[in-house]
Amino acid sequence: MSQPLNVSFLGLGVMGGAIARHIGQAGHTLSIYNRTPARAARWQEANPGLAVRVAHSPAEAAEGADVVLTCVGNDDDLADVVLGPTGAFSSIRKGATFIDHTTVSARIARQIAVEARDLMVHCVDAPVTGGQAGAENGTLTVMCGGRAEAIEAGRSVMSAYTKRIVHVGKAGAGQTTKMVNQIAFSGILATLSEAMRFAEAAHLDLDKVFEAISGGAAQSWQMDNRWKTMCEDSFDFGFAIDWMRKDMGLAMDEGRSLGVSLPVAALIDQFYAEVQAMGGGRQDTSALVRRLPRKGTT
Repeated sequence: MSQPLNVSFLGLGVMGGAIARHIGQAGHTLSIYNRTPARAARWQEANPGLAVRVAHSPAEAAEGADVVLTCVGNDDDLADVVLGPTGAFSSIRKGATFIDHTTVSARIARQIAVEARDLMVHCVDAPVTGGQAGAENGTLTVMCGGRAEAIEAGRSVMSAYTKRIVHVGKAGAGQTTKMVNQIAFSGILATLSEAMRFAEAAHLDLDKVFEAISGGAAQSWQMDNRWKTMCEDSFDFGFAIDWMRKDMGLAMDEGRSLGVSLPVAALIDQFYAEVQAMGGGRQDTSALVRRLPRKGTT
């Protein structure tokens, strides 16, 4: 590892907690903050070997940090912990690097980049893909928007929990690339769900179907990792439908601002709304198959 840095991490949810653990294990000096103090306490208990400083505000966490990272819930959460009266930008030092791993709108990513520029702070909008398993295993892919020098300034920290760091463009481009990702994989899950129900109605052996088609043109990460669990009605694999609907809303809002029609994405978003109405909002995105009853059931 390169020289250890003073790192501040804000937001210790499923993704953020795992990312922070990797940063601490990489030898960086770590300060943490979570809006719910009990979660920060639980994180400490779960990581007894890591020496960390628990801050009582984002500003306290960011003070003196070389790199400040956030992974929170939505635009309002991000604005609060970064731009609020006790937000990270109220104390962040000149020359520091700010990296946001939240999936939010491109609008707020660009707004924060402007604020960072005025403070002479490097800024990267850096949503991730790879899910809970990728965060736990340190194999996330990061889509980075911002200046090249900002990405390079944060690379040594991001390398602790990623397998791929891609600079996709200027400020906001990381978030719009994440929208592309969500649009694409939601479509894969929708057709995978229909294909599975079709195979069941035809009384095919689903294991044999997977063996036959998973090495050809139909193959995908979703098929490789979710076919079996979908067959078993097992939907506890991290990224919840509630969060997917938030992301799809961001993509459709951005599409409207770009003048781009997204009719398939809009339809699949409504499919996800159906699963939410069935009580599946906290199940993972592969629970989309639940809206299609098995032949002979209602």
